[in-house]
Amino acid sequence: MIHIKELRSGLSIFKALSSEIRIEILELLTEYDSLNLNEIAEKLGLTNGAITMHIKKLEESGLIDITTAVGRHGIQKICYLNEDILTVNLRNKNTGQSNVYEVELKVGHYCDYHAEATCGLATKDSIVGEFDNPRYFADPEHINAGIVWLTKGFLEYRIPNYLKPNQRFSELQFIMELSSEAPGYNDDFPSDIVFSVNGIDLGVWTSPGDFGTERGTYNPDWWPPHLNQYGLIKLLRINENGSFIDGCLISHVTIADINLKENADIKFKIGVAESRAGGLTIYGQSFGNYQQDLIARVIYDIVAETPLNRISRNF
Repeated sequence: MIHIKELRSGLSIFKALSSEIRIEILELLTEYDSLNLNEIAEKLGLTNGAITMHIKKLEESGLIDITTAVGRHGIQKICYLNEDILTVNLRNKNTGQSNVYEVELKVGHYCDYHAEATCGLATKDSIVGEFDNPRYFADPEHINAGIVWLTKGFLEYRIPNYLKPNQRFSELQFIMELSSEAPGYNDDFPSDIVFSVNGIDLGVWTSPGDFGTERGTYNPDWWPPHLNQYGLIKLLRINENGSFIDGCLISHVTIADINLKENADIKFKIGVAESRAGGLTIYGQSFGNYQQDLIARVIYDIVAETPLNRISRNF
């Protein structure tokens, strides 16, 4: 993920994104994972010379990376996306210093759950227990799971809280690959997925389906082709303006509503809403199309300590 904390630090990226051709190149790399210069030029109907300048700007911005490989016609430059997600902080407060820490939890490293069939979980090497048997969600091997699915229920994760007394939460972010859960798979199988932090519902995102027509990029070789293969990468943000999925407001619940303190638990729950119970699948870095587990990011401000704060802490 590329995270731009201050607008001016992202100028090279913004310039790279100001060209329609460069946007089309990024879309091609999203679709095909990697392409050489000849392939990009051919798909866009342009010459190699015209493409070279655009590729250089994308590489300089950090949006793509380039490797060389020996092909039938000599050495080729292979282009691929450097990161899958770009986030930008549009608001930069002058009253404090913005800081961030990030943790990545295996999708099977939940601290609480409820699961109803169809359901199951698997590590990169094998199924944990049996298909459609919720008892195996308590198997100790669940912490190594790279994919978890259930028709009804939830998964709850404990996020470490490292804040100190002079630090204040300004935003929580959760990045995850999600889909619905249908028997086998079904690309058109909507499901309302609900998110909450510390028991406070943040809102609902509707997953359009349980995708399986194409094999997931990172699925292990043994994973059956008739099962779900990949999900959609989603970014959930909770800040002073509300709760958002991929920048779209899903509720007016703010970071202040959660009332997090420096010594508070951070419990993140993701589950299936009753409104449209089409199930839930969470993909880790050994499955799906994105080589990542559940990423939690905490953004906080440094606040000036007052004499009153010092006195209250001493008591």
